[in-house]
Amino acid sequence: MILEVAVFTIKPGQGPAFEKAMGKAKQVISASPGFHGLKISASVENPGRYMLRVCWNTVEDHMVTFRQSPRFQEWRAHIQDFFAMPPVVEHFQSPFEAVPAK
Repeated sequence: MILEVAVFTIKPGQGPAFEKAMGKAKQVISASPGFHGLKISASVENPGRYMLRVCWNTVEDHMVTFRQSPRFQEWRAHIQDFFAMPPVVEHFQSPFEAVPAK
């Protein structure tokens, strides 16, 4: 399992409209092969910054199967006009168990 993490910086005052658009965009991405779910969170310290976490089977499911499909263009069409700058995207290995503090 791969975790895609994307940080979006949204134009000032556009948070509520972006959140509504993400609801529509979620329907598009969730139909993609290899998709396992997503969560989006608004920053506490930085209004207009959001962190998107998407679980995929593989990096290829995200970067090839989804990003090179018409679904990606549809996904972006819902949210791209809200971006103040290009998103920062990175992939991580599946989560590991943290060692309890002593």
